[in-house]
Amino acid sequence: MDRLKDKVAIVTGSTSGIGIGIAHVYAAEGAKVIVCGRRAEKGEAVADDIRKEGGDASFHQMDITDPGSIEKLIADTAETYGGIDILVNNAANVGLPDGRVDELTIEMWDNIFQSDLRGTFYIIKCALPHMMKNAKGGSIVNIGSMASCSGDLGSTAYACAKAGVDMLTQSVALQYGKKNIRCNCVRPGLIVTPQNEAHVPQVLKDIFLSNIMVNRYGCPEDIAHACVYFGSDESEYVSGQIINVDGGLNSHTTTVAQFREIGSRTW
Repeated sequence: MDRLKDKVAIVTGSTSGIGIGIAHVYAAEGAKVIVCGRRAEKGEAVADDIRKEGGDASFHQMDITDPGSIEKLIADTAETYGGIDILVNNAANVGLPDGRVDELTIEMWDNIFQSDLRGTFYIIKCALPHMMKNAKGGSIVNIGSMASCSGDLGSTAYACAKAGVDMLTQSVALQYGKKNIRCNCVRPGLIVTPQNEAHVPQVLKDIFLSNIMVNRYGCPEDIAHACVYFGSDESEYVSGQIINVDGGLNSHTTTVAQFREIGSRTW
């Protein structure tokens, strides 16, 4: 359990859901974890739980839409720990109003891009100088979304912003690879967390499960384990990659669930 031993890891948006799972697993693998998000009480509780489990964690308040708070997070982390080894960009506000193209206002579009793409860009920009000082460079792990894989019926701005995260991942990997900085992206499928389980209707779970190639939904730890690989030295030769951790949801034709129902093996 020492795959990330003594690595300094920032995990944004780690006050709930997938971010909590990543923070816990990172700490269990030996990382010094900086839990961060807007909600101080929840963040302190996450860090305290990790410490009770024997891990090394601290909380730093940060708002991904506020450049000043991003700058302070990066500066304080570098000063406290002497550098930054891993940056996991998980923070995004999925509750912002979205819609079809004709329904979206400029303000709605800008709010989602500010939260889901601009913030990711800016925290990477701020972290890069510190990673370039490291002898072994650093690893950036972006949390994308399966919404970027194809068109969406309603979440237009979110899907477009997450598609931007995909391209940002590859651009950073290309531009800074020779500085020993890797950048990869993990796209979660349906992840059921303690925070969202009560709000995911059964009909949605059934639709997903009929199309997932394994026999369960995803959990935060599924995403965390992929992030551990990308943050560890095991993935030194892996960069610019976008991996779906979705139970195989996006690896087959869209009609597979219907063909299963009629007992056909044609597709």
